[in-house]
Amino acid sequence: MLPLLAASNPTHHVMDKPIIGGEGALFQGPELFGQPTLTMHMVTLVVAAIVSLLVLLRAAKSISTGDEGEGMYRYLTKGRVSQLIEVFTLFLVENTIRPILKEDTRRFVPILLSLFFFVLTCNLMGLIPFLDVQHVIGPDVDGQKIWTVFGGTATANLSVTLGLAFIAFIAIQYQGFRSLGVKGYLSHLTGGAPLALLPMMVPLEIAGMLIKPAALAIRLFANMFAGHTMMAVLAMFGMLAYQATESIAVTGAISVVSIIAAIAISFLELFVAFLQAFIFMFLTTVFLGQMTHHHEHDEHHEHDTDAAKGLEPAGAH
Repeated sequence: MLPLLAASNPTHHVMDKPIIGGEGALFQGPELFGQPTLTMHMVTLVVAAIVSLLVLLRAAKSISTGDEGEGMYRYLTKGRVSQLIEVFTLFLVENTIRPILKEDTRRFVPILLSLFFFVLTCNLMGLIPFLDVQHVIGPDVDGQKIWTVFGGTATANLSVTLGLAFIAFIAIQYQGFRSLGVKGYLSHLTGGAPLALLPMMVPLEIAGMLIKPAALAIRLFANMFAGHTMMAVLAMFGMLAYQATESIAVTGAISVVSIIAAIAISFLELFVAFLQAFIFMFLTTVFLGQMTHHHEHDEHHEHDTDAAKGLEPAGAH
């Protein structure tokens, strides 16, 4: 009965599932603050981290300069995956991160690229039907095949995206204190408003600081959850048509249309997987840039002040 209900529920392939502890867990065990100790998405996150780390380390080795004995070929990146990663990295750094962070680019490139490739790995792993394979070949549990220990889209879990957004939040606040200093950071909270407006401005600025990472989390979660739910709904049309009509002809016709539509949505989801990883990294970069003190801005401001006073900048002829 449970597999049938799961098949008729479009969110079954998206929702997290307990492995140890919690209601309906595969294994009985202790709970942590009333929640399962181990869930499917926890395992998926660990696997995604290991996969992304191994792939990036392999790509770094392929991108690095080879031995002198290789001649001019030692400068060429070996392997198509490594070449693709190199192109992505160069584009993100030179066209997205550097124009915003400028002299702080090298400081934040590691965490920004780590966020991009980790989110991308989680998104792409969600497109691989690990859950369906486990349902088919997994062992029986209480007479029903509900074995799922790995798979799904971890970034379709709001808890996961909130955790990623928290990392971005810490980086943003660190940059604010490092770049602006304590006095500049507090001044940023007030927005230069008069003292009489501080009781209103400070809570609004604090709320804005929290809303920015929350928007990152909700945007990523909503896009991944909605896309995979839509794919599941399209895949269910054939089964629902048979349950309603019990007609092989009607079921076959509807199944063909739904399969074609599901394949089309799958390609769209592949694009969304890359797009949402980029948006998460890009908006984090923008928020970092907003907390960054750029020196050329001060020089430009001083130049305008001197011009307003009728003074020439030093060294002008």
